[in-house]
Amino acid sequence: MTRRTPRLSRLRRMVPESRSSRTTAEARAEARAEARAARPAEARGGRARRRGAQPKVVALGGGRGLSASLAALRRITGDLTAVVTVADDGGSSGRLRDELGVLPPGDLRKALAALCGDDDWGQTWARVIQHRFTSQGDLHDHAVGNLLIVALWEQLGDHVQALDLVGRLLGAHGRVLPMSAVPLELQALVKGHDPERPEDVDTVRGQATVALTPGEVQSVHLVPNDPPAVPEAVAAVLDADWVVLGPGSWFSSVIPHLLVPELLDALTQTKARKVLSLNLAPQPGETEGFSPQRHLEVLGRHAPKLALDVVLADEAAVPDRDSLTEAAKRLGAAVELAPVARTDGSPRHDPELLAAAYDRIFRMHGRIGPWR
Repeated sequence: MTRRTPRLSRLRRMVPESRSSRTTAEARAEARAEARAARPAEARGGRARRRGAQPKVVALGGGRGLSASLAALRRITGDLTAVVTVADDGGSSGRLRDELGVLPPGDLRKALAALCGDDDWGQTWARVIQHRFTSQGDLHDHAVGNLLIVALWEQLGDHVQALDLVGRLLGAHGRVLPMSAVPLELQALVKGHDPERPEDVDTVRGQATVALTPGEVQSVHLVPNDPPAVPEAVAAVLDADWVVLGPGSWFSSVIPHLLVPELLDALTQTKARKVLSLNLAPQPGETEGFSPQRHLEVLGRHAPKLALDVVLADEAAVPDRDSLTEAAKRLGAAVELAPVARTDGSPRHDPELLAAAYDRIFRMHGRIGPWR
């Protein structure tokens, strides 16, 4: 008989209205304990649970933000798919894209690394694929994982099959898919991009440039403007129990998924519930000075038909709770506040705390397990 993972004890709000009876440290400790209890049995050395007993989760994004979500989500479900943006044009990815005409592999590599297990095999392979060469030649700053992924694309001629093969090699706790099968260019309309013309709006091209642009990003779009979605990504969204969007660079990693028509259609048609995870701080450049509610407003402008169910934020990053609640309501969502930041003061998510927050949201706002 399959051994089931022990269920969480009765779930409590991780950030209470009043802090008089419980400290932040106590709330974080409780959240960590719940996250550990919720981990799939195979992640703790036990036997795998029946797949139907876990939520099917699809996480959308790119870069470090998506990696943070995946590192948390793999702790609470074994049925996990990452759908990754493919507009990166900087660094090793940009060089491979320019030279070979391939999809930029960097964000796909980061997602695979985040899905590696905590055992020696998983952590060794995570380090290997993230390793960058240091030299005086052409290999300088290329990531091993980028080269491996591109080599398999050329050998197999199939993006999805190659990524699945890398995932099996790494023992990844989930699947990684590109959101589109063609390389995309991100373009932004930016007010004040030129400090000498603060009222002018210019077109800024390239994800790497958009992410660091001075001025105020008004909107973003993709070139081509009607890119095809990867069919497996669309199918995963339609079949999901939960879709997780964010955290991450708002204009260059989160919103681009909403600019792929087939993927946006799937997000509006799916019966899955949707949670949006907010960043812990504005990003220098593209969201400098943004409040949490403004992040929701610009997302809503890019995808006005998209409804959400939950907006997740760290209480310490929300100076105006009422304004965030009103902005979330306009998207059909409730706000959940939870301690999800690392304790070292950096604007990074703690995997165990974020896992506890996601697990609580899945249970309190969706179907109660066993799933399906």
